[in-house]
Amino acid sequence: MDMTILVTGAGGFLGGAVASLLTSKGYRVRQLRRRPAPVAVPASNEVVLGDLNDPSSLSSALAGVEAVIHCAGISGMWGDLNSFIETNAMGTSRLLESARRAKVKYFIYTSTPSVVHSGGSLEGVDESAPYSFDITQPYAYSKMLAERLVLEANNPDFKTLAIRPHLIWGPGDPHLLPRLAQRAVRGRLFLFSGGPFLVDATYIDNAALAHYLALEKLMNGAKVDGEAFFIAQGSPVDLNMLINQLLVAISVPRTRRRIPRSLGLKAAKLIEWFWRFFKIPGEPPVTVFTARQMSSSHWYDLTKAKRLLGYEAKVSIDEGLMRVAKHWADTH
Repeated sequence: MDMTILVTGAGGFLGGAVASLLTSKGYRVRQLRRRPAPVAVPASNEVVLGDLNDPSSLSSALAGVEAVIHCAGISGMWGDLNSFIETNAMGTSRLLESARRAKVKYFIYTSTPSVVHSGGSLEGVDESAPYSFDITQPYAYSKMLAERLVLEANNPDFKTLAIRPHLIWGPGDPHLLPRLAQRAVRGRLFLFSGGPFLVDATYIDNAALAHYLALEKLMNGAKVDGEAFFIAQGSPVDLNMLINQLLVAISVPRTRRRIPRSLGLKAAKLIEWFWRFFKIPGEPPVTVFTARQMSSSHWYDLTKAKRLLGYEAKVSIDEGLMRVAKHWADTH
């Protein structure tokens, strides 16, 4: 297709999947990366080195671009609030401003359902759920600020929307699967009793598909701009069961250790206090955010995404688990 799409964070798990899908659909893709690609990229992809904190590099990356899919950012369960805000919120603000100056027409932001999560269960909620302003969850708070900036920037000449994929997993995941494997092997993985805790995660290909569908709808003039969309499998499952299924897929024994939710939350609060008071480097073994996420239900009404984007999960959980198992066996 005779148009160029800029994908930020193309060196990451989701950004790479989005870039690959767009390439397969015939788009010219420009990848914004902070460092050179470790492997060759498709001939139709152009790699531009830059950073969300460097406006000059953004201007170069956006030259001649018609649409932006903004997947870049920092994630994590622990860290300095200001660092999250600087990259996720202020970085997005700089990209938005640069995109407007470059006359970009469409802007899709990768958000997260955590922007509406305040600690308790969220079962079947839709996009009318209010934002959470809980600053004790730095990642979620910074993503909330960024999403608001993106949606407020929407206008007839610069159409924006936000995609909120939930708990992305799949082959090559550099975050969730290695963390689960490491903790399970060391005997440090605990699950919470008192469930079931129903969670609707998202296989990586389905998350990438949602971004592609959003782009197509924006370009075709569908009334989807200015909107946010929850994305997931559409099949809530017990989180403890899913974690053990993932462990089996990566050849790690299931974990049967369970602790009560109240005890886990108290322990997480104490550990966080200890880490902050003694200024211990690195992430604590458990955080309040992690404990809340693992001991509550969070699944979402996907009606809006299905109706307006035409979204349906194409890869089932069972198929995804088989792909994870094959990839893990081939690479370990």
